[in-house]
Amino acid sequence: MMLRLNNVTKVFGNRTAVDALSLEIRRGEVFGLLGPNGAGKTTTVNLAVGLLAPDSGAIEIDGTEAPTTSIARKKIGVAPQALALYDDLSGRENVLFFGQLHGLKKSELKDRAAWAIDFVGLTDRARDRAKTYSGGMKRRLNLAIAIVHAPPLLLLDEPTVGVDPQSRNAIFENIQELKERGTSIIYTTHYMEEAERLCDRVGILDQGRLLALDTVENLINKHGGKCIARATTRQKTIRIETDDPLAALASIQEKEAFTSFHLDQPNLEAVFLHLTGRSLRD
Repeated sequence: MMLRLNNVTKVFGNRTAVDALSLEIRRGEVFGLLGPNGAGKTTTVNLAVGLLAPDSGAIEIDGTEAPTTSIARKKIGVAPQALALYDDLSGRENVLFFGQLHGLKKSELKDRAAWAIDFVGLTDRARDRAKTYSGGMKRRLNLAIAIVHAPPLLLLDEPTVGVDPQSRNAIFENIQELKERGTSIIYTTHYMEEAERLCDRVGILDQGRLLALDTVENLINKHGGKCIARATTRQKTIRIETDDPLAALASIQEKEAFTSFHLDQPNLEAVFLHLTGRSLRD
């Protein structure tokens, strides 16, 4: 296992942010961590990378190391939701600076920085100051900084917030390629379609507790509910919950003619709302 959290708890005052959480991230998988606002996702990420210490429980990187050790830190890359960039430095200077912090030197540093910048498609703008970058370009630079030292474990916290469709798709392609290279990736997001597209497995957190963990397909089968068949006639719309859409269609046709028919299949969003509820979170 690349990352293991064993019965980890973190408390802030009277609030338990992470509550006896146990999970394992496999080598070479994209693991989606989902949850409402305040569910404990960012706290979990901060615990995993050693920015916070657990009040109880244990965290292991690559089978043996605690995330606070220097050996473990070299194995971790982080692209935080709050962009970690220096606006007055160029894109290249940003990557070089953070590469130095990870212990890269001389020709290796230059080669790795050039590779990371090219990987995220910023070579043409590498010498421009980061403050001239668009939101999507800054997100891609954030990713380049996270991977410059070739970490086997990468944590991406809401990596597509505020980006344009082209940058979003480019980030997806980057993640897929990193996975094919064997990188283990933890991916936190509020966008269910992203998790469905990218993640091998998904864990759903709420109030610091792990409510469910499985492949997207299995989660939908277990918690997604039934299909919703909607048929529109001249007078009304008929709505039927069903496990057999063809039978539902035939049943409606027997009773009256309809002008349109639509089938809503269960998806990860339905799973999320079923497990965490529909009340607003602030």
